[in-house]
Formats: sequence, C-alpha cells, structure tokens
Amino acid sequence: MVVGIKDIFKLIGIIIVAACAVFVCTLFQNYNIDLQSIEGQIDGEQLKILYDAVVMTGKVVIAVSGGCLLITAAVMLGFYIKHYIDTHRKELGILKALGYSNIKIASGFWVFGLSVLMGALLGFIGAYCFMPEFYSVQNDDKMLPKFEAEFHVELLLLFVILPTVVFALLSVLYSLIKIKTPVMELLKGKSVIKIKEVKFKGEASFLKDMKNAVIRGRKSLVFFIGFAAFCYSDMVQMFFGMDTLGNEVTSVMILMIGITLAFTTLFIAVTSVVKANGKNVAVMRAFGYSSGECRRAVMDGYRPAAFVGFVIGTFYQYILLKIMVTVVFKDVENVPEYGFDLKAMIITLITFVIIYEIVMYLYGRKIGKLTLKEVMLDSE
Repeated sequence: MVVGIKDIFKLIGIIIVAACAVFVCTLFQNYNIDLQSIEGQIDGEQLKILYDAVVMTGKVVIAVSGGCLLITAAVMLGFYIKHYIDTHRKELGILKALGYSNIKIASGFWVFGLSVLMGALLGFIGAYCFMPEFYSVQNDDKMLPKFEAEFHVELLLLFVILPTVVFALLSVLYSLIKIKTPVMELLKGKSVIKIKEVKFKGEASFLKDMKNAVIRGRKSLVFFIGFAAFCYSDMVQMFFGMDTLGNEVTSVMILMIGITLAFTTLFIAVTSVVKANGKNVAVMRAFGYSSGECRRAVMDGYRPAAFVGFVIGTFYQYILLKIMVTVVFKDVENVPEYGFDLKAMIITLITFVIIYEIVMYLYGRKIGKLTLKEVMLDSE
C-alpha cells in the first residue's frame, strides 16, 4: 500500500493537538473521579458549594478544551489526507488501474489514526507525570480533604483507545470519498490550484486577483491561520485572567498549550502556502514581478483571517472566564471579580502581530526567491 508507517511521523500537527487534548482531559477527569471519592467527607454548605464548583470547572474545561481540540484534530486529519492523496495521485491511479477497488485502497489509510494514538499516549503519560503537582495546587488552600491521584484504566480506554479507533475509521471513510476519481485523472499526477482566469487590468488588479485566487485555492489554510490566531489570543489572555484568579499552575499550562497550538497550526499553514503556490510565484517572477510583490500576493491575503481569529479568541476567553466567575463560582467566598483586561489584550495583540508578521515575512522571502527552474525540477 502507498501509505506507510513512516508517513505517520509527518503528521506532527495531529500528534501535538491530540497530545494537548488528552493531557487536559485526562488531568481534569482523573481529578474529578478522585474528588468524588471524598464527597462523603464534605461537611458544611460552603464546602459543598466549593466542591460542586470544582467539579463543574473540570467538566467545563474538558468539554470546551477537549471539544475544540477534537474538532481541530479532525480538520487537520482531513487536510493531511487530502494533501497526501494530491501528492500521490499517480500511485493511487496505478493501483486502481491494476484492479484495486476504492475500499481496498482506502482501507490502507487507517494508519493515519496511529498519529492520534501517538499523540494521545504522549498526552496521557504527560498528564499522569504532572498529576501530583496539579492535585497539590488544586487544593492548595486545604479547604477540601486531602486525597491522592489514582490510576483509572477507563480513562485509557476513553481518551487513548477510543479516539484512535474513531480517527482510523474517519481516515478510511474520508479517503474513500477523496479517491473516487477517474483513473485517468489520477494518472495525470499532482493536483494543482486552479487559478480563475482574470482579465488583466493593470499590475495592481492582477496582484489583487492573485491574492483572492490563493485564498480560494486553499480554504483549509484560512482556517488554520485563523485558528492559530484564536489559540494565541484565547490562551495568552486567559493566562493573565487565570493568574489574576489565583491558579498559577493552571494558567501556565494553558499558556504553554495555547502557544504550542498557535505555532503548530501557523507552521502547517504557512509551509503549505509556500508549497502550494511555488509554481504560481515562479511564473510571476519569470514575468518580472519582484519578490516583495510575489510575497504580498501570496501571503497578505491571510491577514484578515488572522485578525478575525484574534477577535473571536478575545471574546471567547472573556465570556468563558466571566461565566466561570459569575455562574460556577457565584456562591463561593473570596472569589475576585473578573472584568475585561484591556492591558492583557493589548500586550497579546502586539506580541501576536510581531510574531505573525515576522513569520509571514520570512516565509514570504523564501517563496519570493523560488525560480521557475527549481519548481519544475521539484515537480517532476
């Protein structure tokens, strides 16, 4: 089969996202299960309120973080499978020409689910390594009875085995849909972006049309760049908010996960943009367009997606923390008021703009230096 185990290591984005998702879910769900073991020792109305609030916090974190990361992993999986099929069209066409059925070929794509297994195992092991410190911080005020972390095999089945099976099945089903293409089309080779023909109305008009065509050609990359901005905006601002609310370990954990996801998705997006548009840029260079014009035509079109992602992340983290303080912990004593942190938003925005523009500039310079000869040789 065309798909090999070595291809799994190329799916670094899915591995990282799966690791982050399982790390967070395992940490909070294990804590909630162990917390229930002391429910009978809770004495007093205020402690009962605190107990219920802590349990609800864990459920909210698992639902919000786990659900968001699960959707992201599914989108990444679809992106990787489509990219793999596009770059192995000849091999798949030959297999179909030799008589292999679509379902026979698609069944080999189950190995993409192993990327989820690798990430889930890393997250699961990491969660149990970090668990003693997490338990200590969660009950730092000693208000609840002390309890130790226990291993729960059902979490291994729920957060490691089940996601692996589900994503393996999704890989087979999605690949089955994507390879339902006539044999002759597959044998033509790599799929390319089809740029809509435009009437030349001057240099400025052409560059604008080129920018729009790049966006239309790879809509999934718009999601990745927007999601990268969302993760950075959401998690960094939440770091400041959680730090104010008093849980430093959780806030640092959120910050590290957010930065990791932001850089991972941004890296996937920009590298894919460079690879997908190499031939278009090389042709533009051959017609006399400068490196800066090529860079702006290809890279600048994604800036609005990054801005929208940042705005959504800002509102998302504010609403989430506001709900946590005013709803979940409304009856708990000594919980500080939470309001929108303009200073944190400005710091987050400035740092994101600097990082984003530097990354886009560096990759834009790389794509601007491509020559037609290099692209043609690479595509052979």
